[in-house]
Amino acid sequence: MKLASLLSLTLVLGFALGYGAFAWLASQEASSGAQDNRSATNQREILYWVAPMDANFRRDKPGKSPMGMDLVPVYADQQDSQADAITIEPSVVQNLGVRTAPVTYGPLVRQIDTVGYVEYDENALQHIHTRVDGWVEKLSVKAEGDPVKAGETLFELYSRTLTNAQQEFLLAKKASQSALRSAASERLLTLGMTTNELTELDQNEVVKERIKVVSTATGVVTMLGVREGVYVTPSTHVMSIADLERVWILAEVMERHADAVKIGQDVVFEVDAKPGQQYVGEVGYIYPDLDPVTRSMKVRIAFTSNNAVLRPNMLARVSIAIPSDGSFYSVPTSAVIHSATNDRVVQALGNGRFKSIEVLTGFEAGDRTAILTGLQATDRVVVSGQFLIDSESNTSTSLARLETAALDP
Repeated sequence: MKLASLLSLTLVLGFALGYGAFAWLASQEASSGAQDNRSATNQREILYWVAPMDANFRRDKPGKSPMGMDLVPVYADQQDSQADAITIEPSVVQNLGVRTAPVTYGPLVRQIDTVGYVEYDENALQHIHTRVDGWVEKLSVKAEGDPVKAGETLFELYSRTLTNAQQEFLLAKKASQSALRSAASERLLTLGMTTNELTELDQNEVVKERIKVVSTATGVVTMLGVREGVYVTPSTHVMSIADLERVWILAEVMERHADAVKIGQDVVFEVDAKPGQQYVGEVGYIYPDLDPVTRSMKVRIAFTSNNAVLRPNMLARVSIAIPSDGSFYSVPTSAVIHSATNDRVVQALGNGRFKSIEVLTGFEAGDRTAILTGLQATDRVVVSGQFLIDSESNTSTSLARLETAALDP
């Protein structure tokens, strides 16, 4: 029993000594590796020390910035590499939430979303003028907005000139002078008498003191320029009548889309009066000038009958489909950094290296932007966190600040 106990004790002591020796050797190796890393870091040449938030605050030794922050070193190898790109530690890339996306090449389906207003179709407006001077009597239209129907009497006109012309016609008829009669009938038609009224005059031989002025269209009165008893001449704008069945949309297109919009392109629009209902039309006319204030161009949208649902001055949400005319390099729109002088993207070079480059952007198609120059299909760009990287890419302290943040526990 004593021999067995002695053997067991010897084995336990041997195992303990072996484990202790192994742990000591492992710690020595780790310590040596850490010292080697610190030695490598210490061997990097420090050019100067700067404030983390102000690259212009430089010192020759460590210290505090005016904001009370520790100065960070700028190394020689960092300074050399910043001319083209910056390198960011993987941990910092993860903390910043940096995401990248590839540059693609192919056709882009464009859609211009804008707003417009319902307006009367000016081609369908009926402007009422008299062909002879006289007085307005029995005016049936009382105010703007009153509805009228085709063939409805708008007012009666009393005119001495027209009365005298009728008498001349009857005299020519009684004298059996066909030439004078023909000339008199032509004059009556020119002065505004209808063919039916002339036939009635020829048959009854009774002079009418008043003639009826009727509407040739169904719609609403959009302008009323007279009242009953007013004296009018052929130059007097008596009233205007618009057909509610015929309206169009005047859409506002921004200047940057001016070259893309063409006559005949398909258009879809909606109004709040009919939620969920889409109306289909096409670009019918493009106005030649731009609004100097809004820098927008007016586009006329033509479409079929709306059954009086659309009313003038209604707001319309308009989408103009622009067919693709080729293939383009494109990036997510969120990747583009706009400034007053140029457009840039942050290119991901791999291995934590990034570079801010200038690009020439084209049109937008949904959530993508066409790139005319500056990128290729094999490139990748940063779509999240690019603003921080771009602002730091040309600052001599950017890499030092990012790497210092990565090394902090």
